[in-house]
Amino acid sequence: MQPARPGDPKRVGPYRIIGRLGTGGMGIVHAGLDPAGLRVAVKVIRAAQAEDPEFRARFRREVQLSARVQGPCLIPVLAADPDAESPWLATAYAPGLTLDQYITAHGALSGGILYAFATGTAQALAAIHAADVVHRDVKPQNVILTPSGPRVLDFGIAHAADGTSVTRTGVMTGTPGWISPEHYRTGTAGPEGDVFAWGILIAYAATGRLPFGTGAPDGVAYRVMSAAPDLDGLPEPLRATVERALAKEPEARPAAKEISERCGDLLATQATQIVPSGTAPTLAGDLVASEWNVPTVDDPGWLSPTRSSRRVAGVLAAAAVIGGLTGGALVFHSDNRTPSSSADRPHAGSAVAPKIDTPSADSASPGALVDAPEPSFVDSNEATPATWRAARRAKGEAEFETEAAIGHDVGLGVGEEYGYAGRYEVTFSQSRKEIYIAISGPSVPPHIVQTVAKDACLTLRMMGDIYQGLPYDEYVLVDNTTATAPALVWEDNFRSNTNCATRAHERNTAGEEQVLDWQPTESGLAAAQIPSTDEDEIRVAADAVQQLFTEWNGNSRLFQDPRYISDDNTSIGFAPQEGVMYVWATKPEWNQAMRDEWGITAGALACRTVLAESRARKEWAYAQYAVAVLDGDDVQFLNWGSAGSCTT
Repeated sequence: MQPARPGDPKRVGPYRIIGRLGTGGMGIVHAGLDPAGLRVAVKVIRAAQAEDPEFRARFRREVQLSARVQGPCLIPVLAADPDAESPWLATAYAPGLTLDQYITAHGALSGGILYAFATGTAQALAAIHAADVVHRDVKPQNVILTPSGPRVLDFGIAHAADGTSVTRTGVMTGTPGWISPEHYRTGTAGPEGDVFAWGILIAYAATGRLPFGTGAPDGVAYRVMSAAPDLDGLPEPLRATVERALAKEPEARPAAKEISERCGDLLATQATQIVPSGTAPTLAGDLVASEWNVPTVDDPGWLSPTRSSRRVAGVLAAAAVIGGLTGGALVFHSDNRTPSSSADRPHAGSAVAPKIDTPSADSASPGALVDAPEPSFVDSNEATPATWRAARRAKGEAEFETEAAIGHDVGLGVGEEYGYAGRYEVTFSQSRKEIYIAISGPSVPPHIVQTVAKDACLTLRMMGDIYQGLPYDEYVLVDNTTATAPALVWEDNFRSNTNCATRAHERNTAGEEQVLDWQPTESGLAAAQIPSTDEDEIRVAADAVQQLFTEWNGNSRLFQDPRYISDDNTSIGFAPQEGVMYVWATKPEWNQAMRDEWGITAGALACRTVLAESRARKEWAYAQYAVAVLDGDDVQFLNWGSAGSCTT
């Protein structure tokens, strides 16, 4: 714990703030004490995000999801207030190292600790999935090895605060190296993806290395989708379960509940128990604690509670009890998402339940949708500018949250930093089961249409899972950049389009007059460095980079040669907002002559690649390329052009 800083709050809700635990781009995590002296972690959202109504709505929705998750090896959300001037949430404090920190300091897990770790983390995922929540970012940094067992973090709230609930073309929900094959292929992030990441987690815990290796993100993606995992060193009894979890096809993986039961059985074989006559055997949940042997980690920076001295294990146990009680205060019925009334809630000390919008007078519940009669149209099957104009603004919790989610997810993909400063207005036609997204601002480029269509589809599918009664299936994009002549540019069924597949309406193609005035950009390169979700892009990048290694390295195996390139320093990626394939090498030691040679060699291969793909398929969206060398924060673009400038 770090000392509190000037300007830090003295209190947040019922909690007295005594220091800081960490900071991030979206908020500050404070160390706090509840009225009984129990330690808590209180995350307070920064003012810039708190002033954004879309972010606040997103945060509220994530609080609701997290409040539904209760179970073993999780850190309970104790209280939250998403409607406060500075939104906040509080969780139990869990001392300990994250898995990656522990392995760095002490080495891989083994014996009973490994089996307890596998069982506890599987139990946590099973609880998350039972609440119809998907973790989406299982990795070592999100598992703490506390003195009483493993604890899984970030099962809902952090997705809003850190942006990991956003999914768009080129942006992954999760961390590269911990992403499932189907997520790379289609952007799908379901419970099966959590199970796949669990398999990677256990292999890493047991061996200290990743089963699909490290290096360039596209190389890792290729191995995840195509190669067998490296599980050497994993104990045989556990290996079979991990192999099933790492199956390439999601339907071949067991559910988290089945994994937790199997790992519990394996853990029981590790424990030798002498049960006195007349006593009950140890429960499976207790086995995790009984086989757990991680040193107690305490932080002297915490102030000692004034009422009594408590050991860390006692603090965690009491916090878990409070979390269980608070769970009653945070109940959201799965049938209508309505919070229980305050009269029915048990109290948990002075914990404050999240403030949730109450139903309006014309709706039966926050998610209820009650519409006034809408006009009917001659052609009820096809959307038109008239049907768009007749659509109304959001009403009811489900629609308000859907509007906020679309604005948040779409806005992240096509803001000014991506070269388009558009505005988006979401309206609803319940009688037609259509959601309209009208784009206003500068003229809409084709790649923006494709990006918005992809983002909107993914977001609406997610919202449809959260609000089961959401009575919509179609979404329509309206080009309203010319107010006198609006045009419908996209219409699709987000429920039946399970992969949210999109195709560009227009593109640069080989043979067209070349665009001579375009320039590669650092923002485009940054976008290209984010792992792709498109199977063709991943295939093209993997094949092209291997060909580049052959052409540049020749038969050389001199890895220490400054000229040598490999997965560790060379990559190919795609910037969908620009329609550019980027090739780059991180080689600060190269002189200018070497860089110029690299630009010629890599540029020729890149040009041939985009030309061949443009000729092979009309839906291929990239006909431009750029080659760069990275030197720390400095980027030097060496060669760029369009597909028609080269020959195969």
